Amino acid sequence: MIAYAARRILGSIPLLLVITIISYALMGLSPGGPAAILGQSARGMTPIQREHLIALLGLNRPWYVQYFYWLQNLVLHGSLGYSYVDSRPVIAKILGKLPVTLELIGLSTLLTLAIAIPTGVYAAVKRGRAFDEIVTTLAFVAYGMPVFWLGILLIDVFAVHLRWFPLSGISSLGQSHNLLDRLDHLVLPVVTLSTVSFASWMRYQRSATIEVLGAPFVRTAHAKGLTNWTVIVKHTLRNALLPTITLLGLSLPSLIGGAYFIEYVFSLPGMGYLGVTSVFARDYPTVMGITLISAVLVVAGNLLADIAYAAVDPRIRYD
Repeated sequence: MIAYAARRILGSIPLLLVITIISYALMGLSPGGPAAILGQSARGMTPIQREHLIALLGLNRPWYVQYFYWLQNLVLHGSLGYSYVDSRPVIAKILGKLPVTLELIGLSTLLTLAIAIPTGVYAAVKRGRAFDEIVTTLAFVAYGMPVFWLGILLIDVFAVHLRWFPLSGISSLGQSHNLLDRLDHLVLPVVTLSTVSFASWMRYQRSATIEVLGAPFVRTAHAKGLTNWTVIVKHTLRNALLPTITLLGLSLPSLIGGAYFIEYVFSLPGMGYLGVTSVFARDYPTVMGITLISAVLVVAGNLLADIAYAAVDPRIRYD
C-alpha cells in the first residue's frame, strides 16, 4: 500500500503541473493588463511609479515567463509569492483560512454519509414503496438546487425570519474560541452543502444495495435462516459501500467547489471566500495558490478513497 501511495503521489505531479500552467495562462491572457491587475496597489501612484512597480513585479513579461519564475520560487523556495492586495505571503494567507474550509468539507461529508448511506439502504430494501418514492423525489429536487440559492434560502428562513442560527461568519464577537458558538455558525453552511451532496450519494447507495441484494451469497444467507437485517448489515452493506467510496473520491472537486460558493454566501472566512474575493481583486498570486492547494486536496482525497476501497474490499490489493 505504501508503494502504491508513493506511485500515486509521484504520478500526480505532472497533473498538478498541467493544472497550474492552464490556470496561469488563463489569468495571463485575461483582459485588463498589469495596471488593472495591480488594482488598489497602483492607486495614487504617478505613471512612472506605476511602471516601476509593474517592472519590479515582472508583470511586463509574457505570462509564460512569469509562470516560470512562479514555479521556480515554488520548487526552490516553497514560496507562492506575495499578495497584490496586502503584500502578505500567499502561503500565510491560505494557511490562515484553510482550517475553516476543511471543517466545512469534513463536517458536510460526515453528515452526508451518516444520512445518505442508511437512507439509500432502506430505500433499496423498501424499493417501490412509499418511502422509496418520497426519498427519491426529494433527492431529485435537492440535486437540482443550485448550492448558492439553497444557502440564501436557508439564511432567509432560519437566520432572518426564525433567528435560530447566526446570519453569517464563523463566530460571534468575542467568541472566537467558543466551540459551541463555532458549530452554531457552521450548521447552515454544513446543511446546505450536505443537502446537495446527499442526493447523488443516496441514489448511488440505493442502486448498489439493490444490485447486491440480488447476489447469490445474499440468497444463501437468507437460506441459512438469518434475519433480514442481519443479512443486510453483515453481508450486503459492505459490498454495497464500494460504489459510494468511489463516488466520494470523484465528487471531491464539486464538493470543494460547492464549499467555496457556500463560504462566500455565508461570509465564512475560509479559503473559498478568500479565493472569490481574490478573483474580484485580481490578486493572481493568491488565486494561483488557492488553485494549487485545491488541486492537492482533490488528489489527496482520491488517494484516500482508493485506500478506503481496499480496506472495505479485501480482494483489492494495490501492491
